[in-house]
Amino acid sequence: MIETPLISGDDHLDLNMVPADVWTNRLSAKWGDRAPHVEEHEGRAVWMCDGINWGPWLGKAAPNAGPRPLNTAFDRGGVTDLTVLPAGNAKLRLAAMDRDGVWGHTVFGPVTSIRTKDEQLMKDAYSAFNEWLMSDFCAVAPDRLIGVPMLPPHPEAAFEELQRLAARGDVKQANLQIAVAEPRLEDPRWEPLFKLFEESGIVLSFHVTVFPKAGDAFDKYKGSPGATFLHAKMFIEQFLDPFVDLFAWGILERHPGLKVIIAESGIGWVPWVVEELDYRHWRLWERADYWDDKGGIPHKMKPSELFKRQVYGTFQQSPTAMRLIEFWGPDNMLWASDYPHPDSIWPHSQRTISETMADLPEATVRKLVGGNAAKLYGLDLSKATVLGKLDIGPRAAA
Repeated sequence: MIETPLISGDDHLDLNMVPADVWTNRLSAKWGDRAPHVEEHEGRAVWMCDGINWGPWLGKAAPNAGPRPLNTAFDRGGVTDLTVLPAGNAKLRLAAMDRDGVWGHTVFGPVTSIRTKDEQLMKDAYSAFNEWLMSDFCAVAPDRLIGVPMLPPHPEAAFEELQRLAARGDVKQANLQIAVAEPRLEDPRWEPLFKLFEESGIVLSFHVTVFPKAGDAFDKYKGSPGATFLHAKMFIEQFLDPFVDLFAWGILERHPGLKVIIAESGIGWVPWVVEELDYRHWRLWERADYWDDKGGIPHKMKPSELFKRQVYGTFQQSPTAMRLIEFWGPDNMLWASDYPHPDSIWPHSQRTISETMADLPEATVRKLVGGNAAKLYGLDLSKATVLGKLDIGPRAAA
């Protein structure tokens, strides 16, 4: 048995649990009814912005909503009243973390929920949410609630928002929702943003998005096994292009101080991709004429070397991940609980960690479940008053 602070590298505050007054309190009055707000639509409370339905809000009982879906984290934990917004109320969330034996949550906001054709309204909506997340929500317990502000999906707007966030001095990570970001990362318009990430020390994250574009594929397969298994394909599809682009276009090589987290996409697919990048890099590097013809992209380091230096990944309860520690390295993997998503392991994080990491050395376990996150974000684990109690196996302890 070991006791150590647990810091989850991927947790959520989705739109359905964001307090109803976040935008109405923080956005300029000039936006009026166009600003994001909650209203009743066909018997349900939903978020509306500029005439667009963003999705449901759980702060009001919905008589026409039908039965609740089963097998959610809250069902497992016996939480029946969701109108109190248990994930969006800082005190209730901290109580849920205490129950789970988890000291810190890395809190991702409502990814890709902010949608409007008005560029200025979009920028203001991102800024308003980020300000609420950091100044109101996470400020209740800044040592435990690690806010991840969201960046608009276009280079100039993202750069402007990151500048504002960097000036705060308390932002440790910012999320670019890569599934909807435009243009592709190879475009030079992104270069000032990468440079600012590097200079500020803020970590860049890409987080997976379910059905980023209207859910056409889900609608096609709805009611069949194809819909259930669609997630496995989409999670990798969203990350593959931008992940490879980080290496192919020299982004990581030009910015050695840039740290990138790929969150909730799984990490088992990564080794083969990196190995393939190394192989292609070696073959093309040997052909100087190829590089000359293509403009001479100056790759001096192998993709695997850049990967070890700058890329991190999150995992939950993955036996595959445990077998890939040698590839990733024990310093580049972040355990996550994924609270409060249906896929999460709340409120059984301690038990799940004990089962999946039973045969690992104690030093490695301490890194994976909190030490790596603390180092990445500059956290002082000596302040932790909630410790996870992990039953690691006798082979690991030996």
